[in-house]
Amino acid sequence: MPSPEPDIGEVIIEMTRNGPYLKCSAIHVATGVEVSALGPAAEPKGLERIAIAKLKRALAAR
Repeated sequence: MPSPEPDIGEVIIEMTRNGPYLKCSAIHVATGVEVSALGPAAEPKGLERIAIAKLKRALAAR
């Protein structure tokens, strides 16, 4: 489900676990821009913050 992000609008967050690792994908609903971040499965919120920060940088570069 899309969640509102104050700076950039709606963002879809997807978490995929592969053993001890977690992949967090962040998709900007309005533009379809997608980024992902990999990290330890024990830190899902930190990984989500990293993915959103990467998404903000990707959108600013457009």
